[in-house]
Amino acid sequence: MDQPDSTPHDASPLAEVRARIARIAAIASRKADDIELIAISKTHPAERIAPLIGEGQRVFGENRVQEAQDKWPALREAHPDIALHLVGQLQSNKAEDAVGLFDCIHSLDRPSLVSALGKAMDKTGRRVPCFVQVNIGAEEQKGGCPIAEVPALLASAREAQIPVIGLMCVPPLEIEPAPFFALLARIAADNGLDQLSMGMSGDFETAIMLGATHVRVGSALFGARG
Repeated sequence: MDQPDSTPHDASPLAEVRARIARIAAIASRKADDIELIAISKTHPAERIAPLIGEGQRVFGENRVQEAQDKWPALREAHPDIALHLVGQLQSNKAEDAVGLFDCIHSLDRPSLVSALGKAMDKTGRRVPCFVQVNIGAEEQKGGCPIAEVPALLASAREAQIPVIGLMCVPPLEIEPAPFFALLARIAADNGLDQLSMGMSGDFETAIMLGATHVRVGSALFGARG
């Protein structure tokens, strides 16, 4: 039988998401504090972000370097404890900008980007933690490292002194995500990694059950993108 929802009916979207994370973490015999909620603020202006900051949210995610450059300097000046994650595809020519701006990069997925990020980190002196994005569903239209190439990409990233902390994936749409999350967890374990960036608004509870350490939640917090 489902447990009753103890979240107040007038709770904010952030409070509701936090309560859902806590509930599913308890079911999975995990600590809610071990699961990082990344509020995906892409396409949303500063005035939509400010209420979440006011409620104590301090980890946000953006898809594009340019949008983050335009939006976040003023917000971070006012709130220097904010951590900013890049969760979208990264062009190699934007690597130095990304290293200078973001506190974590979730989309390391190819040798050319390893080279660009390694050089950018050497130049700036910032060793930004990265997740290797895995093309978990072998989808041609999606970014991500092919599963078979993950060990080689990890080796080259480590040689470039890029701090790889885990794996990230976006499972195929309209297919049960659990097998893909389980597969990512197995690949991570096989390669000595224990952090998993997986799960979005529609499936983060499933992801937490299968070991997600970072969930990337946008629409459940901000509503549909404009």
